[in-house]
Amino acid sequence: MNHTPQFPPKRLLSIQDISCVGQCSLTVALPLVSACGVETAILPSAVLSTHTAPGFRDWTFRDLTEDMPGIEASWLGNGVKFDAFYTGYVCASQIDPILSIMGSCANPGAVRVVDPAMADNGALYPGFADDFPMEMRRLCAAADYILPNLTEAALLLGRKPVLEGYDRPFIETMLRDLRGIGARTVVLTGVSFEPEKLGVATFDGERVEYYFNDRNPHSTHGTGDIYASVFAGALLRGLSAQAAAALAADVVCDALARTPESHWYGTCFESSIPYLVGRLAASCKP
Repeated sequence: MNHTPQFPPKRLLSIQDISCVGQCSLTVALPLVSACGVETAILPSAVLSTHTAPGFRDWTFRDLTEDMPGIEASWLGNGVKFDAFYTGYVCASQIDPILSIMGSCANPGAVRVVDPAMADNGALYPGFADDFPMEMRRLCAAADYILPNLTEAALLLGRKPVLEGYDRPFIETMLRDLRGIGARTVVLTGVSFEPEKLGVATFDGERVEYYFNDRNPHSTHGTGDIYASVFAGALLRGLSAQAAAALAADVVCDALARTPESHWYGTCFESSIPYLVGRLAASCKP
């Protein structure tokens, strides 16, 4: 049997929290990026008993900021380098350590994907101070790709979130302003111009491209993490930003369709892994 790799191996470092229960953050990123055929290393930013969304109470939180410099030193001492970085839920105190790691442990041409996971539905997540978006903005400025939702996009720009009643010129102005922060490409999620459709808008500095799916009325936690993980993994497999954005949206929709309404705390992405692998096999060169 031929065990030769079918494509050049890539190594991605995902930097975000571990919510032990809740199907989000690293428990989503590790399996999904790995399913894309990308070696996935992790740097936990914190450990939580569960995610912090309504439904769970009395959750625990342990900040791992103090461990980051030692981990960086260990990697440097062992010659560990990465071809890509993908950040999710992180703390304000971790922006500088993360920027340091993304500089010192990067292979030439390393890709930096930042999901500014800090807010949704018009408000910051519990535990984030009002000035946190400006700290996250510094991380976005160092990224090649940023993946905010509408709430996060507005907060990064110092604006009040507008979640409905907008038009294409509004979205495209926001995309240009977000790209002005520093990222090469902006992928704005949660865009909708008609009630039955939901999608993404991608802007690389030259053109805006939209991709829409039918809206699933069932809303669950963790879809943003699924989206960002598939996007990062697909990007490392050689897909364009637009193709990766579309594939990530399709995987989220597939996972939502497989999630029963009684499963309130997360999205059943595990059942969609074969779908993801099949789509990548059809899209990527061996």
